[in-house]
Amino acid sequence: MQEHDSSPLTDFIEYPQDEMLLKSQEFYTNIKRRHSIRKFSDRTVPKEIIENCIKAAGTAPSGANHQPWHFVAIHSHDVKKQIREQAEAHEQNFYNGRASDEWLDALKPLGTDANKPYLEHAPWLIAIFSEKKGGITAEEKNTNYYVHESVGIATGFLINALHSSGLATLTHTPKPMTFLSKVCNRSDNERPYMLIIAGYPAEDASIPHHATTKKSINDIATFL
Repeated sequence: MQEHDSSPLTDFIEYPQDEMLLKSQEFYTNIKRRHSIRKFSDRTVPKEIIENCIKAAGTAPSGANHQPWHFVAIHSHDVKKQIREQAEAHEQNFYNGRASDEWLDALKPLGTDANKPYLEHAPWLIAIFSEKKGGITAEEKNTNYYVHESVGIATGFLINALHSSGLATLTHTPKPMTFLSKVCNRSDNERPYMLIIAGYPAEDASIPHHATTKKSINDIATFL
């Protein structure tokens, strides 16, 4: 390793292996309770909770530590309404001709359609943007590396943080998503990556049976 400025690792906690096994099982049990839902309550969620979850997402590893992401947390009813209107317009085109029959067949078990009331009803939307240029400080305009991978990891951190805080979530990727840049007043340096819906589930929230089927460890992992 080349010489570089560094500090000793002082906050790592080593657990006995039996405790490690227990913690890994507890995490798996907890994360299994995270489900994508499409019916949200309009109950208020304090801004401070969303802030902490975004701060957690900001700790994710990234290419050259450039942290090529920006999170726009949307609570304004007017902004949420704009996003719903534009997203549904794009979704109408998707479901009425732009999507292939194979794609539409894949979505049928989930019951999705062009109507997205949760975009207006949920207390928070979090628009995630990737940054083409950046650096270790907000003022830098250097090339960012492994942007897609870095933002993907940060998005996973965010979803986990929201779930661990007691909130329900849904990932939404309208195509195209360029309207988000205008609605959220973002620069040309940023590209919409994903929209996260966060809040409490509605009393009649449900989970598609199709979504509860997960591949086995033998299907998703190989140990060499």
